[in-house]
Amino acid sequence: MVTERTDQRREAGQRTRDRLLSAAVELLSQRGQEGVTLREITDHAGANVSAVSYHFGSLKALCDSAIEHALERYLDAQIDAVTSLDATSSIEELAAAFAGPMMHALAAGGRDLAVMRTVARVGIDPPEGWDRLTAKFQQSRRDVARQLSANLPGVGEQELDFRIRCAAGLLNWLALAPVGAELAAEPPERIEQWLVTVLAGAFRGSPNVG
Repeated sequence: MVTERTDQRREAGQRTRDRLLSAAVELLSQRGQEGVTLREITDHAGANVSAVSYHFGSLKALCDSAIEHALERYLDAQIDAVTSLDATSSIEELAAAFAGPMMHALAAGGRDLAVMRTVARVGIDPPEGWDRLTAKFQQSRRDVARQLSANLPGVGEQELDFRIRCAAGLLNWLALAPVGAELAAEPPERIEQWLVTVLAGAFRGSPNVG
C-alpha cells in the first residue's frame, strides 16, 4: 500500500513536471525568455509556484530545461528518421530524413516553428547543462556520416563531418532568418523540394564526386 501511494505521488509529480515544461515551451515560443513570468507558466500549467522550485529550482532553470527538452525531441526525431534508412538510400532521401523535423515545423508554422526558433536562438549560446545532449548530436552526425559514406566513398571522414555541420547550420539559420518565414508560406511539397535539393547539394559537394 505504501509503495502504491509512493508510485502515485511520483507519477503525479512527473505529470506536473511535464505540464510545466510544456507550458514553458509554449510561452517561450510566443514571447522569448525576457517576456515570460513564473506566474504565467504556473497558471498555464495548472501548477503552483512551489512546484517550480521543487522540480527545477528557479524560473531560469525551468526555461533552460524546457528549451533543452524541445531540442532533445528534435534530435530524437532526426535520429529516428535517419536510422530508418538503409544502405541503398540516396543522398536526397538522406537529406529529406535529416531535414524532416524542420520541414514539419516550417510547414506547420505557428507554435511548431516558434519553438524551433526558440531552440535555434538559444542553441547559439547553450546554457550550462546542455552537455548531456552532446552524445545525441554526435550520434546524429555518425548516422548521417554512415549513410553518406555509402554514397560518397571517396570523401574523407573529416570532410563529411564538415558538410554535415554545415547542413545542420543551414537548418538552424532557416529557423531564424526571414527566409524561413517566407518558406513557411509555401506548400509542404515545395518546402521539401527546395530544401532537400539544397541539403543534398551540401552533402554531395562537388558534382564530380559520387
